[in-house]
Amino acid sequence: MSTETPAPTRRYGLLAAAALLSVTAAWGSTFFLIKDLVAVVPPLDFLAVRFAIAAAALFLIRPRAVLALPRASLVRGAVLGLVYGGAQILQTVGLAHTDASVSGFVTGMYVVFTPILAALVLRQRIGAPVWIAVAVATVGLAFLSLDGLAIGFGEGITLLSAVLYALHIVMLSAWTSAREAYALSVVQMAVISLMCLVLTAPNGLTLPQTGGQWTSMIYMALVAGAFAMLAQTWAQAHLPATRAAIIMSMEPVFAAAFAIGFTDETLTTRTLVGGTMVLAAMLLAEAAPRRHIEAEVPHLSQ
Repeated sequence: MSTETPAPTRRYGLLAAAALLSVTAAWGSTFFLIKDLVAVVPPLDFLAVRFAIAAAALFLIRPRAVLALPRASLVRGAVLGLVYGGAQILQTVGLAHTDASVSGFVTGMYVVFTPILAALVLRQRIGAPVWIAVAVATVGLAFLSLDGLAIGFGEGITLLSAVLYALHIVMLSAWTSAREAYALSVVQMAVISLMCLVLTAPNGLTLPQTGGQWTSMIYMALVAGAFAMLAQTWAQAHLPATRAAIIMSMEPVFAAAFAIGFTDETLTTRTLVGGTMVLAAMLLAEAAPRRHIEAEVPHLSQ
């Protein structure tokens, strides 16, 4: 019996990998924008407005796709939104108690937690090439981010957010179908916005004040929010969770590249070595025979 991946499946896999890579580029482009915006708009307010705009934009484009979503899929979308929203909130809280570079590394540990959760929850067999790619990506993230690490409250909260990010990746691979990707994206973003609105309500909602701030907000809502969530949800209907996590570990590489290109940051040896290692990990995961990753993307019962 042949172990070759069928051509259509392989083609969708490559398209899905390219889509996820574009998602990480979009996320990476927002770091210096977010840093400036949250100095004016509190983080929870920023998340509430960002995901509200993103959800509304996608809903207005295809309202029937969302309204036709079966009840069971609606519940799954809400759960996915709660998990992702929880990760975003915990990461934000943790960032107030630790350095941004340390937060970036600890958050990136979802690349380690994802295969562990995939093995435990989905009973996936993770081959040696993927574990090697995970290890290389982790070391690369350390080179990119760390200049010393002490474990305290901020790091602990951020580590919990990494676990939730990994859980979200695993659940997306298990629950998402390409047919429902659009509607599930809208539901997730609406739930995230609602969570943040509830949490920030006692203090009132702070909005951007200038045209430049609104431009940044809309870019992050539509490009790094709506487009990114839609592309990730669609891509993970065609990709195993672990492979997706390794591809998404490219986010800090893109973040460093945009920071060097658009701010006064300079290219250092640590950045170059770390970025190269993360890129090598992604290429290793892509080059590994599919039977060493997962034979197919398993889906939980509908």
